[in-house]
Parts: sequence; C-alpha cells; structure tokens
Amino acid sequence: MSSEIVDINRYMTELGQRARAASRRLAAASTGDKNAALLAIAQDLEEQREQLMAENQRDLEAGRAKGLDAALLDRLELTPGRIDSMIEGIQQIISLSDPIGEIFDMKYRPTGIQVGRMRVPLGVVGIIYESRPNVTADAAALCLKSGNATVLRGGSEAFHSNQAIAASIQRGLEQSGLPADCVQVVATTDRAAVGAMITMPEAIDVIIPRGGKGLIERISKDARVPVIKHLDGICHVYIDDQADNVKAFDIAINAKTQRYGTCNTMETLLVAEAIAEDILPLLGAAFSEHEVELRGCPCCCEILEGCIPATDEDWDTEYLGPVLSIRVVKNMDEAIDHINRHSSGHTESIVTENYTRARRFLSEVDSSSVMVNASTRFADGFEYGLGAEIGISTDKFHARGPVGLEGLTSVKFIVLGDGHIRT
Repeated sequence: MSSEIVDINRYMTELGQRARAASRRLAAASTGDKNAALLAIAQDLEEQREQLMAENQRDLEAGRAKGLDAALLDRLELTPGRIDSMIEGIQQIISLSDPIGEIFDMKYRPTGIQVGRMRVPLGVVGIIYESRPNVTADAAALCLKSGNATVLRGGSEAFHSNQAIAASIQRGLEQSGLPADCVQVVATTDRAAVGAMITMPEAIDVIIPRGGKGLIERISKDARVPVIKHLDGICHVYIDDQADNVKAFDIAINAKTQRYGTCNTMETLLVAEAIAEDILPLLGAAFSEHEVELRGCPCCCEILEGCIPATDEDWDTEYLGPVLSIRVVKNMDEAIDHINRHSSGHTESIVTENYTRARRFLSEVDSSSVMVNASTRFADGFEYGLGAEIGISTDKFHARGPVGLEGLTSVKFIVLGDGHIRT
C-alpha cells in the first residue's frame, strides 16, 4: 500500500468497517486461537529480522536527511536487541492470563436469579503513536490477547518499519486462522488519517495516543471517540521528617536519575522542614555528580549552594531531563496541598516510617499511582505485574494508571435464571 492515498476519508471508513467486522470474530476467539496467532506473529518477526532492519534503515536514512535529532533517531532505530525485546514481549503476553470471559461477583438475589459480571473486549481500539516502531508489535499483541481489533497509526518517520512489522502481524493472523483485519496499520503518512480516526465512533470505540504533549492535547480536543491518555508526568517524592534517611536518599536519587525522559521520573522533590538541613546537602552533592540542575524555593537556595531560584512555572513543568525542582515544606499537610495543586495526577511517593502518615498520604493524594517508600520509576505496567502496558491513564474513566490487558476490557452484567419471571 502506498503512503499516498487520494481519498483519506474513504480509506479510513473502509478500514474502520473492516476492523469492526473483525472485532466480532475476535471477541468469540478462544484463548488458544489468540495465543496461536501471537506465536505465529513472533515467529514471523524472527524470520523477517533482516527485512525489518532493512526497512528500518530506510527510515533512519530519511530521518538523518530531514535532520532528526539524535534522541529521536535513537527511539526510531530497530537494533537486534530491540527486535529481541519485541519478540520477547509478545511471548510474555502469550503467558498472561486471558481476561476475556472471566465471570465474577456472582450473587443470588432474593428472587432466585444469579447476577454477576463478565469481562468483555472494548471492541476496536485506535492507537496513535510516534517514533518507536516496537509499539506496533506491543500494541497489536496486547489488543489481540484482550480480544480487541486495533487500528494503528504510527509516526511518519517510522513508516517503513511499521509496515514491515504490520506485514508479519498479517501473516501471523492469516496462518492462525484469525481475520487479518484484526490488526490494521494505517498505510499513509497523511495527517488527515489521524483526524479521521478520532472522529469515527461508529468504527472505533476508544483512542489511545502515545506521544508528545502536543499530539495528545490535539487528540483530546478534537476527538469524538473516548480517549485514554495522560498529558504530563509531573511526579513528586515527599521526604517526611520521620523518613529513614538512607531510604530517602536512595529513592530520591533513583526517582530522578535512573532515567530522565520517562513520564514516571520525579520532577519535584518535597522535603520536610525539620530535616531539610540534614538531608538536602547530601542529595545536592549526589545530584551534582549526576549533573542535575536544581531549582528551589528560597529555603532550599539558602541550604544548597548553586541552587537556582524556582519560578512559579517550575512547579508545573515536566522537564524530561536533568533538571529538578525542590521545595522545603513545613509538614505533610503542606506537601499534600502542593501535590494536589501541581501534580499531573500520574505518580507520587512518600518516604516515611510513620504508618499513620503513610496511610493518610495514600488516601489524600489524588493520583493514578501513590506509593510509600518506593521510587516513582516503578509506575510501569511491567513492574506492576501487568506483563506490558499500552500506556498510562491519568483519567478516572475508563482506566487509571498503567493500562494492561484488563484496562483494554469492559464488563457487562450477566443474569442466570431458570424460568424466572418478575412479579
């Protein structure tokens, strides 16, 4: 399929119709059928390594010619190790329990009927993403295992890589006997395809955007289809005055420096006033070794030499780099107030040995992941035991936090009777 399609709306409508029809077939597929398809896809990717890397080289060469920066080229590259990880990810999804068809909360009612709930697929999932071609395989596998047909629209910079991966997915589906239309990768770089996807509620049940803030804001603003998303990862760690200093030091350093460009990286550190003069110099020296720029409140600037005064904007900024905001707070009340005013609702952590305060923090901080004595970097589907994630949601409906297989399902009520009638 050419990347140039004359009538985008017609193409997307036909693609959506095929996805809807395939979703009905897939919803009835057994766990064995889905696992067989996933295994066939993994085997085909293994067999097509050279072709995948050749197509990826086309994208890399085009990216260099366009002047893409080194970080974007790195995300775009399919190395042998990344192909290994892509295949391993599919194999891990095969090993996960199938959520579809699970029946739970069955209860007898006074009338004699039994009422419960059954887990079912969402239907058709549309995923719009940038740069990383491995997302094509990851997203397809998660949607397939959860019984959802999917429409994938990757970034134009990874067009050839995504089409090569899509070809392996199509062959795997056909080999296993499932409709090839269960997974469709949009075969055009025209941005109008995105506009069509997000305004097709008759064909697509939910949109999941993965990319920069600009992309997600645009989709959230214009979509007529429900969107599962998060805009920012402004994550906080609060070091309480009853924290273990060793734990606090390790958690703060890990939460910021283990990896800078992720949505679960700490962007603001809050420190209780009573211990600030003791722990901040130790943290400041360690952050300096990692070449992290510190921006702090007036109290923090007095304690830490070289700390830059923070602006109001700093408390609401996701740096995605070696920059950290630090604020000294009087107590946990002030810490919780700061978090609930400035957090993006992604992940927050408290370091404390006080059980009562830990419980209060869990109850009163309103984010999708709230932690006690742990680095925010754990806010990840794999680390949570979901096997993999299709994204993070900071919304409260339909899913919240890392979205794995269960997050790609809904539930319906089921009723079991034996000739029961209502009187």
